[in-house]
Formats: sequence, C-alpha cells, structure tokens
Amino acid sequence: MRISKVYTKTGDRGETSLVGGKRVSKACQRVNAYGEVDELNSIIGLARAYLNDREIDDALSLLQNDLFTLGADLASPAEIQVPRINDDFITTLEELADQFLQELEPLQEFILPGGCQAGAALHLARTVARRSERQVVALTSEEEVNPAAIIYLNRLSDLLFILARLANKRAGVPEKMTDFSKRKKQS
Repeated sequence: MRISKVYTKTGDRGETSLVGGKRVSKACQRVNAYGEVDELNSIIGLARAYLNDREIDDALSLLQNDLFTLGADLASPAEIQVPRINDDFITTLEELADQFLQELEPLQEFILPGGCQAGAALHLARTVARRSERQVVALTSEEEVNPAAIIYLNRLSDLLFILARLANKRAGVPEKMTDFSKRKKQS
C-alpha cells in the first residue's frame, strides 16, 4: 500500500477506522491501545538515534517491526485476518533478554532510570511499554484481544530494561543506585 496523502480529513469529527473499515471514536480503548504502541515505537526510534551500538540497534530494529505487527493486531477486530503476535514473537524476546542479560551484573538494589541518552530513552520506552500493557489489559474488559499481545508487552518491557542497562554499560556510564538515605527524616 502506498500513502500518497498524509491527511484525509476522515478523522475530523473524532473518529477513525479500524482495520476492516469499522468507524470508532478516537477515544475508544482499542485506539488508545494501539496509540500507546505507536508512541512506544517512536521512543524506540529516538533511542536508536542516540545509539552507537550495532548489536543493540539491530535488536531495536526487530522490536520496531514487531510493534507494527502488534499495532495491526490491536487495530483489528478478532474476525479480521491480519498478521498477529504469537508465541514465536514472545520466544524471540525471551531469547534476546537471556542473551543480553549475560553481559550484565545482577542487580543488588533498584537503579535510577537514566544514564547515557540511549539508556535514558530505553528506560522511557520501558515505562511506555508498561503503560501500553495496562491499556491492552483495560481493552480486554470491553473486547476480545489476542492474549499473546499482553504477554509480548510484558516481556518487551523486561527486555527494554535490560537493553537500557546494557546501553549504559557499553557507553561506560555507571548505573546510579537508589539512595533512600538522602531524604531527611521528617519529625
């Protein structure tokens, strides 16, 4: 499909079309769910712009393509035939997480999100993945949703956490641990 025009004016009244043509409010749970995934994909793109690491960039490229599949999955009622997230997508995330985790030291305490620009952007992506997951879970109370979509987002947020830590490590930026002692005690 070629997009020859960016604006169509079909959404000017606050509605959009799902895959299959059904018109819905832009504020409905389904649109919110795939909108969160779109935001997540954009943040991963931002992280990639900051990266200078081919291996992590290749993994993030794969994730961005997966997120287009997830977006189509969420934008499509169950009866519409589109590519959907399945166990193979989830297994790939788990394998990547296991692979990259081997390079990291086990955590002894909580770390503060941040670090180098790519690491900080990946921490942000992790939080948006969690928000996306919550939105998809909320959608399940109204409509049928591919259960693999929730599992995928859950694993994705874990992988993004690992990649944020790894980006920081490879950039030579140490992780900052939480320090609860910095708060003065209130009497």
